Amino acid sequence: MPLPEDLTVADVGKKLAETLRSLSGPRPGIRPGHAKGILLKGVFLPSPQAKALSKAQHFNESSTPVIARFSSSTGNPDIPDSDPRSNPRGLAIRFQLAETPRRLHTDIIDSTPGSNGEEALEFFTALKNGTITEYIKDHPKAAHFVQLPRPFPASFAHQRHFAVNTFKLVAASGKETFVRYRIEPVLGVQELKMLGKAPVQFKLTVQIAKEGDVTSDPLVKWPETRKMMELGTISLVDVLNDNAAQQKYIIFNPIPKVDGVEVSDDQLLQYRAAAYLISGLEHRNA
Repeated sequence: MPLPEDLTVADVGKKLAETLRSLSGPRPGIRPGHAKGILLKGVFLPSPQAKALSKAQHFNESSTPVIARFSSSTGNPDIPDSDPRSNPRGLAIRFQLAETPRRLHTDIIDSTPGSNGEEALEFFTALKNGTITEYIKDHPKAAHFVQLPRPFPASFAHQRHFAVNTFKLVAASGKETFVRYRIEPVLGVQELKMLGKAPVQFKLTVQIAKEGDVTSDPLVKWPETRKMMELGTISLVDVLNDNAAQQKYIIFNPIPKVDGVEVSDDQLLQYRAAAYLISGLEHRNA
């Protein structure tokens, strides 16, 4: 899993990982963000219309195994679920394809503290230095992120999850469609302890951009009137065996690694991937 070739992206990604790690103190072998989590296993069943948008393997086969990680915020693996700092919660999905896994990372909150890596680094540096109050006075994007409501979830399975980044789906015909993923709960409130009795299910959907919609800035929202399309159903059936060891090893890199799903000109995506990869290699090798 190579590091980014762009030296600026690699440098900012490294600094992001270091800054996030400093917020919770040195914890070898632990993620610097969303440290507390659990891995689940399940299956993805594509919808009939998914193949019209993408030639990707998981949208065209009858089913694909998945690994999912539900997580709480911060780099503290022992943070109580009742602590407000544990919000927003996160969800990462890995489609277990035959050759190269496709990763999809989503968060409950459909925003981010910056449009690109540099802005995100400035935000977390201000948080680290105790100057965040002064910082957000001059940075409305960061202020919006801080002020967004972060309600406690009734359960992980009851939350809607958003992927703030834009991706490009490529159909077999060559048609390109820019989308932002959402993961919608199917059954409402359902606790994780019920796994094994009935699967926890989510609908994988996408918001489809129209010509002229901004794809380069994740903080520029598309109108809610944009078309939504269901790509399939994710069913999570059980906790993954050897969870602690698997969590230390697995890295959810948001850069697509499968034919039919590509990066867009999203300014944040490469920096986010660099931070995940660098911090992931650190906790894997600790």
